[in-house]
Amino acid sequence: MSTHASAAVISSSVAAARVEPYPDSKKPIGSIRFQPLPLSLSYCSKSVKVSSRICAVSKPNDAETLSSVDTSLSPRVKSLKPSKTMVITDLAATLVQSGVPVVRLAAGEPDFDTPKIVAEAGVNAIRDGFTRYSLNAGITELREAICRKLKEENGLSYAPDQILVSNGAKQSILQAVLAVCSPGDEVIIPAPYWVSYTEQARLADATPVIIPTKISDNFLLDPKVLESKLTEKSRLLILCSPSNPTGSVYPKSLLEEIARIIAKHPRLMVLSDEIYEHIIYAPATHTSFASLPNMYERTLTVNGFSKAFAMTGWRLGYLAGPKHIVAACSKLQGQVSSGASSISQKAGVAALGLGKAGGEIVAEMVKAYRERRDFLVKSFREMEGVKISEPQGAFYLFIDFSAYYGSEAEGFGLISDSSSLALYFLDKFQVAMVPGDAFGDDSCIRISYATSLDVLRVAVDKIRKALEPLRATVSV
Repeated sequence: MSTHASAAVISSSVAAARVEPYPDSKKPIGSIRFQPLPLSLSYCSKSVKVSSRICAVSKPNDAETLSSVDTSLSPRVKSLKPSKTMVITDLAATLVQSGVPVVRLAAGEPDFDTPKIVAEAGVNAIRDGFTRYSLNAGITELREAICRKLKEENGLSYAPDQILVSNGAKQSILQAVLAVCSPGDEVIIPAPYWVSYTEQARLADATPVIIPTKISDNFLLDPKVLESKLTEKSRLLILCSPSNPTGSVYPKSLLEEIARIIAKHPRLMVLSDEIYEHIIYAPATHTSFASLPNMYERTLTVNGFSKAFAMTGWRLGYLAGPKHIVAACSKLQGQVSSGASSISQKAGVAALGLGKAGGEIVAEMVKAYRERRDFLVKSFREMEGVKISEPQGAFYLFIDFSAYYGSEAEGFGLISDSSSLALYFLDKFQVAMVPGDAFGDDSCIRISYATSLDVLRVAVDKIRKALEPLRATVSV
């Protein structure tokens, strides 16, 4: 494959990927290499030929002309790892802009438009002049609507002063971690995990303690293993159900076992990430951890509007929990961003007014996600050497391709891990997916099926063709 594209510096709030070229006569790179790039978007004036290789070119080092100025970064920021989800998503988008027909299955973003009635509420807010700063904690109307939702759908009773509305659930999680964790505390994180949990723990000077789970257990945390990992330093357990990246849903009985263990540890709290709550496939059901016996005061519940209501760009999430912890998070937010967008908050009120679990509008989205899931599960179960756990929620498949590690791809080289396999899929077959090592499990690759069935059919065909030449070099 030969591709003509303009080399680009990829814009990113944190970092971008550089996938370095290698000569045909040399050994393969083996994995995607991630390097911080300047926070700007610029294109080289000349066109470059990329022969089965993808690269991003950085700007000249301005430090050479400012040698007397200390422009070094803080150790805290330098220690952060870039989000591979964002890196792959940005890289795929840049390739598409350069004319490369990439099938994008990396981003965890619904392909549906924001429901019309919700979008209109935002438009009306602008027209009505509701465009000023809001209360730091969120407009009263929205916090009251969140309280009603939590009561009616989750069996949880909160007052508005126990709710903090933020610029997305990611901000809600970070502020919660910063509010309750001290240097040296341990944050317990089952793997596979969402990419930001570990880095947010490190931002609080806490230590991430990773507990691996098994695909044979549907990637669910084993209570006995959890109990063996808890110490006097254990401060926060992060649970995500339905899960990103696996789509696993914790049954109530398992959550009750976990709750009984947690009750033995006075310092241990739980952050329950419930952002995919409404994207769930019957007979699976959602249980809010705070609704379990004796867990209300220990639990920080995070939710938002991005996934179920297709409102990713509106940036709206919220935290519910004990009043003094929510107040501490609000103090943090007041010094970081202040209140969420007033326009988005009005849209959020409309979203919660759609009915239980988002009403028929969200139900139709979930129906489409389920159809896509069923197609992918069937397709991958037919592929040799591929292992899957059927997701019960969210819109991800976390697929074990490790049987193909050690294989040799002609014109590419050795495939040794999830990063090199993801690069192979992208470089040779133009399918963008996220390597599992980003989520703490190098045996797998994450596929987002938040895209049309037609696109997924093309992707499956490409992946099947990509695996065919590898079978000759490994035993699957």
